Amino acid sequence: MPRSHLITFVFLFLLSTLPAFGGPLEECQEFAAYGVPGVSGDLLCRRGYLLSHDAEKKTPVWVVERMTRERLKVKLKRSNNFRPDLDIPRGQRAELSDYRGSGYDRGHMAPAADMAWDEQAMSESFYLSNMVPQAGEGMNRGIWSELEGKVRKWVEKRGELFIYSGPVYEKGAFKTIGRNRVAVPSALYKVILDPARHEALALIMPNQPLRSEDMPKYLVPVREVERQTGLDFFSAFPREEQDRIETPTPPSLWQ
Repeated sequence: MPRSHLITFVFLFLLSTLPAFGGPLEECQEFAAYGVPGVSGDLLCRRGYLLSHDAEKKTPVWVVERMTRERLKVKLKRSNNFRPDLDIPRGQRAELSDYRGSGYDRGHMAPAADMAWDEQAMSESFYLSNMVPQAGEGMNRGIWSELEGKVRKWVEKRGELFIYSGPVYEKGAFKTIGRNRVAVPSALYKVILDPARHEALALIMPNQPLRSEDMPKYLVPVREVERQTGLDFFSAFPREEQDRIETPTPPSLWQ
């Protein structure tokens, strides 16, 4: 069976076995082209990304975006319209008050700068459902921001990338902020897939101030992200191809 047909078959099978996810997945097929990383949480389809939201932790489980060279050509002004996601019931979502005075940034998983190609995509990137409590100086406003910038440069060079981002929590009790007890992750991951070359890059960074020059130290196999999160990336690929892409540790950041 040709690879393109196999991917389509697996995706359609996924839709048929996950009726609760059918609607959002059908609306956001471009982001689920290589499978969704997990089936837990509430699926939310947005203009520029697809995410699964954890109602207990009030943070995303994972967020996936598809970036293309064409989308990088448009550069709309950042909206800064931070707000709760009203598609999630009160008590299951983060509120602005939870972050106020917490000492943590409202850390985007799908970055606003990636959404500059469309006004709706830009606006929706500021839903708190797309964010986690993230260390600020040296993390959200440091190494993590620089990584996001590198990803955009890689999109410019490679033409198209799928980017998966989300939190990592240690087993057991975790720190929370605010009245709604928004969970603070111990680390953050980013998994990047080049669908044309079948190459992947993955990083796990502690949620604390870090030195940007140390970024290569946080490279890990995709399988390590799966081990720490329980997710399963690139499920639309045959198992042998997943093994080839996900097992090795990247020797360096992409150039």
